[in-house]
Amino acid sequence: MSATPRVVPLPRLWGVRSRDIGALLAGNGVLILAMWIRHGGLEQLSTASGALSAGGQLAALFGTYLALIQLVLMSRSPWLDEAFGMDRLAWWHRWLGFGTVWLIGGHVVLTLTGWAIGDARSLPDELLVLLGTYPFVLWGLVGFAVFIATGLVSVRAARRRLPYELWFWLHIGTYVAIALAFLHQLFTGSDFVHDEMATLYWVVLYDIAIALILVFRLGQPIVASRRHQLRVAAVVPEAPGVSSIYLTGRELDSLAVRSGQYFVFRFMTRGWWWRGHPFSISSAPNGAWLRITVKALGDSTRKLQTIPVGTRVFIEGPYGVMTGARRTRRKVTLIAGGIGIAPLRALLESTAAAPGELVLLYRAGRKEDLVFKDELDLLAKQRKAVVRYLVGHRQRMGSDPLGPASIRRLVPDIAEHDVYVCGPDGMMDTVDHTLWMLGVPRSQIHAERFSY
Repeated sequence: MSATPRVVPLPRLWGVRSRDIGALLAGNGVLILAMWIRHGGLEQLSTASGALSAGGQLAALFGTYLALIQLVLMSRSPWLDEAFGMDRLAWWHRWLGFGTVWLIGGHVVLTLTGWAIGDARSLPDELLVLLGTYPFVLWGLVGFAVFIATGLVSVRAARRRLPYELWFWLHIGTYVAIALAFLHQLFTGSDFVHDEMATLYWVVLYDIAIALILVFRLGQPIVASRRHQLRVAAVVPEAPGVSSIYLTGRELDSLAVRSGQYFVFRFMTRGWWWRGHPFSISSAPNGAWLRITVKALGDSTRKLQTIPVGTRVFIEGPYGVMTGARRTRRKVTLIAGGIGIAPLRALLESTAAAPGELVLLYRAGRKEDLVFKDELDLLAKQRKAVVRYLVGHRQRMGSDPLGPASIRRLVPDIAEHDVYVCGPDGMMDTVDHTLWMLGVPRSQIHAERFSY
């Protein structure tokens, strides 16, 4: 009798750990505080005006630091993607953005109030003096206004109502706001005017953030797109409102993409080239073509299903950590909902597993909503995998098909599995709770959300 084949997880590309990055960021924060103390920050605390001004200085320093961290988090650097995943990076980017706005706002209020008390002036008079005396104060206020506007449109309720174009250009404006803040910081900040080392330190921080953006948001996508020259080869309907787009190009066998990952695609036609769309590959990489599968969830995705054959495609990526590199166990369960089947279909095709040790649970409201059913059935037969379709409305089924009782019945030993999950937010929340109830360790759950 042959032994069960040993599953070897795919190696990581960079080996960067999230705790190492956290330690680096925390260490820089301590260094910023230490430089402020060395410049006499604590000596200001003896008076009310000095204490307010000191608080304003700290708020400015750490607000600027958070703004730079935001840029780095969304630079799409591959080692950050590997350590955290783009959905977690986007989550941190969003909340650090709110923190940046509050800190920069605190800097304005505390500094203005402290100086007004020290100079025995009213707040409006003090503001006029500062605008007329210190360089780049006005531009700093303009940058702060841009941060305020960006923060407001980033609130989920506002984000859903605003046109994408306005949201996009306001976020582009934050780059200008950060540049204006740096000029204000450089020419008026107490940590810079009399300390060349502090100035050099901050210049290096800005240079690192800018370099990462230039390399990974501009340089790498340009190089990859020129090398592979992707074009739309075919658009194939899969289910009501769902179509697959096949892409061909050059040297696709050298494109470093794994099942479970996604690209940001820009279709180079009028009105589309500047707007990126994240889509997972829905078939394992084969060196000949890529396939993405699009569900009509709005005007953009609906129009994509009629994209002309031959359209050139600009790519950014690949991104995503929902791959075999995160695997820790021999057995694997894939749980998909709706169009979340796309990356999991690719994983079903490529994941190494012994017969019966690879399971796919596919949740859909109606039979006609199932995507790739024929392909999934064929793959199940070829791979000797288990595929279960959980179809129907919850009320008619009598219980939640993704609840603990159902999952325990379908996969009794799920605590011994790596579990990959992709689908709508509500479904992923349900599955997350179910897996917690069933005792699946967090290290064995691999998921990414695309609606952040």
